Amino acid sequence: MILNISGRTDIVAFYTPWFRKRLQEGFVDVRNPFYPRLIQRIFFDDVDAIVFCTKNPLPILPYLSEITIPMIFQVTLTPYHKDLEPNLPPKGQIIEGIKKLATIIPKEFLYVRYDPILINPTYTLDYHIRAFQHLCQKLDGSVSQIIVSFVDYYKNVENNASTLQLKNITEEDLKIIGTEFSAIAKKHHMTVQTCAEENDLHEYGFLKRDCVDFTTLFKLTGKTHFTEWKARNNPYCHCAKMIDIGAYNSCPHRCKYCYANFKEEEIHNNQKQHDSNSSLLLGHIQETDEIKKLSDKRSHFYVE
Repeated sequence: MILNISGRTDIVAFYTPWFRKRLQEGFVDVRNPFYPRLIQRIFFDDVDAIVFCTKNPLPILPYLSEITIPMIFQVTLTPYHKDLEPNLPPKGQIIEGIKKLATIIPKEFLYVRYDPILINPTYTLDYHIRAFQHLCQKLDGSVSQIIVSFVDYYKNVENNASTLQLKNITEEDLKIIGTEFSAIAKKHHMTVQTCAEENDLHEYGFLKRDCVDFTTLFKLTGKTHFTEWKARNNPYCHCAKMIDIGAYNSCPHRCKYCYANFKEEEIHNNQKQHDSNSSLLLGHIQETDEIKKLSDKRSHFYVE
């Protein structure tokens, strides 16, 4: 099985001490967001690979040597300011963190995500082209793979509509992004691809590939038993199935376009439920909870 750490919250940025404790104790419990009384218990001995997704790799860098499970890192680095990303560290620090990560993780298992692209009066098409050029220039030699995606209209995006002031991205915009980003990436010895998008921009030089693909997983693990992630409700996603051990509405980054914080008013209270000694990211096991062990790849029950 593959663990996703995490699409629901930034565990690396905010909950690394908890994750280290779970590794030391050998298992982690995950509360199903749709059936809260149901808890899935995952033993790390059964984990084939970990996909770390974070906007800030700095907290985990000193401890990567403790992790013996094969790893993929996807670090999201976007060019937005405090109006849209109020609680991120300075981008220069994140870039230095990525460069450090590149000395630990082989390039083929390290990705930078320029994700999501949104266009508004401040963050124009020209702004994104300049920002992407700056990003690739800074990471030339450290990173060889960039993943791009576009903003989706999740509940949090609707809630922050007045702040985001989104402009619809046109076919002409996509053509310009595809052409310009491809040329910039090539100049800086990188490939660029989309992630679960209807228009994958391959006609402009983007790779036609999934962000957690089976070829990469075989290189990482030597295994081929992984299956496609069918439950994401996105017909353009063909990534391998992963188990997310995070929890929604618990990421203090508070990015205005985030899909995982759809009830921002709950974030503070959820943070207060966090105990680094608990087997759960938020709260503790209750007497009414039902714990099921997810022990191997054959299990049909995955926490989506």
